[in-house]
Amino acid sequence: MCAKATMEEFEALLNESFDMDTPDEGSVVKGRVIAIEAGQAIIDVGYKMEGRVDLKEFANPGEEASLSVGDEVEVYLDRVENARGEASISREKARREEAWDRLEKAYADEERVEGAIFGRVKGGFTVDLGGAVAFLPGSQVDVRPVRDAGPLMGLKQPFQILKMDRRRGNIVVSRRAILEESRAEQRAEVIANLTEGQSVDGVVKNITEYGAFVDLGGVDGLLHVTDMAWRRVNHPSEILSIGETVKVQVIKINKDSHRISLGMKQLQDDPWDTVADKFPLGSVHHGRVTNITDYGAFVELEAGVEGLVHVSEMSWTKKNVHPGKIVSTSQEVDVMVLEIDEAKRRVSLGLKQTMRNPWEVFAETHPSGTVIEGEVKNITEFGLFVGLEGDIDGMVHLSDISWDARGEDAIQDFRKGDMVKAVVQDVDVEKERISLSIKALENEHMAEAVDGVKRGSIVTVEVTAIEDGGVEVEYNGVKSFIRRSDLARDRQDQRPERFQVGDKVDVRVTNVDTKTRRLGLSIKAREIAEEKEAIDQYGSSDSGASLGDILGAALKRDN
Repeated sequence: MCAKATMEEFEALLNESFDMDTPDEGSVVKGRVIAIEAGQAIIDVGYKMEGRVDLKEFANPGEEASLSVGDEVEVYLDRVENARGEASISREKARREEAWDRLEKAYADEERVEGAIFGRVKGGFTVDLGGAVAFLPGSQVDVRPVRDAGPLMGLKQPFQILKMDRRRGNIVVSRRAILEESRAEQRAEVIANLTEGQSVDGVVKNITEYGAFVDLGGVDGLLHVTDMAWRRVNHPSEILSIGETVKVQVIKINKDSHRISLGMKQLQDDPWDTVADKFPLGSVHHGRVTNITDYGAFVELEAGVEGLVHVSEMSWTKKNVHPGKIVSTSQEVDVMVLEIDEAKRRVSLGLKQTMRNPWEVFAETHPSGTVIEGEVKNITEFGLFVGLEGDIDGMVHLSDISWDARGEDAIQDFRKGDMVKAVVQDVDVEKERISLSIKALENEHMAEAVDGVKRGSIVTVEVTAIEDGGVEVEYNGVKSFIRRSDLARDRQDQRPERFQVGDKVDVRVTNVDTKTRRLGLSIKAREIAEEKEAIDQYGSSDSGASLGDILGAALKRDN
């Protein structure tokens, strides 16, 4: 009877165990810690099943595991029985499943989630979101590039889920979105308290080529380089440094984009208000060259007031050269005010106007007829350019090089660098032209050579060349030509070949032309004049006496 009862009880217990629901593999179950040994926690998950889990799976990133015997925990049942006859369980997978459920709901509701950055991977960082691991791209860490992410590691902070795929196990989060949202709220609050024209204090946060960003207490404003000072500022670092506190004026606020434009010079007096009084037209002032361009140089007259010296107003003599070859940056120069446009805030200056026009000076010191000496600077197809005082040039035209040779031939005798003498013919100050003549020097020589020689004078010349049409002669260095018809009174004696080079011949001067450097000479005219003089003195042409008779009588009388 007793044995029968025992069998019935065993059968009842067996049937009860069969009737109990065995948990499904791949689900989360509750368990109780019954022991901790060798870095593992032994957990009873019920159903007469126990499993082991590494303690590190119960620890948050960067923290020690806090677990004691008797604690109830949730674990993931991977398999009901493993090779050792124990349940295969995982706290990490349980946390992941729990986290994914929670994160999917937060992603659907666009809510923030809390996590901690615990590792660095290619292109970004890994974030623990309470069991699920997410990827944080480097561009989503902060609103500005982060050089050192060390202070952010292990720190619990909010993130925004950008994308998640449970099947692939991918989650992408952003810390930047949270910061931008907070900044937007803070920016809106700060902007609401600002008004255009208001003066505020700010801290310089960043400096660029075009300006500086100033923190106004949660919102940044741009201080453009052109609004830093009334004077020219080449780079913001000239007057600002990062971390410096500055007083600025709110110039403009864009409510839509939340952009704020700031200015510093607006808090100072505008120097252009007194420009017309301080710098009247025609006045000369001392300034400093601040910038050089292809079209001229900018000269600072005073802080905030600059004028442009156009390249055409820089030098009387240096044409078509770069301004940098005339002045240099930071050089101090004297300039004249030529024009003021207050509306456009422009001042036109002249550098050459502070110096006398070299053509005027030359005209005063070298009137027409003055003999000058200079170096041949250039040779062109129409003449020679000769360097003169004051760094200017004069030109000797082809027609003014020589009396005796064609200009095209005469110019071949000159080379650049030759020193030549010439006579000033004309100075045109307005056109900046000086006309010179080399052959005019020979006129001066002729004037000396023919001094006292008049038309009708008898002079002795020397034969220098014999030609078919006559003979070339020279008198005191002045050459002339006696035509065949003027070689004798009688036709049979008008033969050039009866003369030889070197012969001395008396001739009568028929013309003196100093402009063309020519003497009109004639042997025939001399003979006729002598005959006439003899007739007048010793006889009459009406008596029938011949010239031979008259000359014979004159000779006897002389004897």
